[in-house]
Amino acid sequence: MDKNINHSLNSFPDHTTLPDSDNCHANNFQGHFQSILLTDSIYSALQKIHPDGQYIIGQDCGIYWRKASPLEQGAESPDWFYVPDIPVKLDDQMRRFYVLWQELKPPLIILEFAIGDGSEEHDRTSLPQTSDSIKPGKFWVYEQIIKAPYYGIYNIREPDLIVYQLTNNSYQKITVNNRGHFPITELGVELGLWEGAYQNQSRVWLRWWNNQGVLLLTGAEKAQRAEQACKNSIVHLRKMGLTIENIAEAFALPIEVIQNYDES
Repeated sequence: MDKNINHSLNSFPDHTTLPDSDNCHANNFQGHFQSILLTDSIYSALQKIHPDGQYIIGQDCGIYWRKASPLEQGAESPDWFYVPDIPVKLDDQMRRFYVLWQELKPPLIILEFAIGDGSEEHDRTSLPQTSDSIKPGKFWVYEQIIKAPYYGIYNIREPDLIVYQLTNNSYQKITVNNRGHFPITELGVELGLWEGAYQNQSRVWLRWWNNQGVLLLTGAEKAQRAEQACKNSIVHLRKMGLTIENIAEAFALPIEVIQNYDES
């Protein structure tokens, strides 16, 4: 790195000294669960891509992209973002924020959950158009400064999903495939809308599928399917005439567990 650039960067605050509040609150109850759902369900896919664990996921976590006064004016907090091929810790410390002048690597994908009309998430106000009291628009920051290859806006109320891809330094809308999903090629996944129950809410959710169109499951969903498969197998074996003792031995499970399945 150029010595002048290095000296300039050394005058910037790092992730341990930047403020941790942007004076705002989460604007809906679904957003928190939505972030968890995205993170939980993509975990197994990321394990295959990053067997060394070198990636991070941010959930409503600040991305500092410039040194401003006040410092919060130089930060955005996407609802969800993923950065590949970087260590979980920075300088042997857990990150408090994602700081571009330290990391020098953009997130691959940024997702925002809009609760209003989406104007905030589509705001293209550039830095030269702002004042000390007005921040640049999210869209402009993600496109022109952070340069995330993918930017998705999920309108929770509609519900509706728009995904942009950075092409020739500007965001272009991606067209859905024949499954109604948006391909995120570098991840080998597709992003789309799914209607169902998660936590205690039944509604439309933003979810991942693999590139064959198979829904990526959460840990709880995998456990439920495994339990149902086990129950089906036990019922089938009982109909074939096997005793509970035979099945318990075959499955290496306590007899009481087999009895519970058999009685349910």
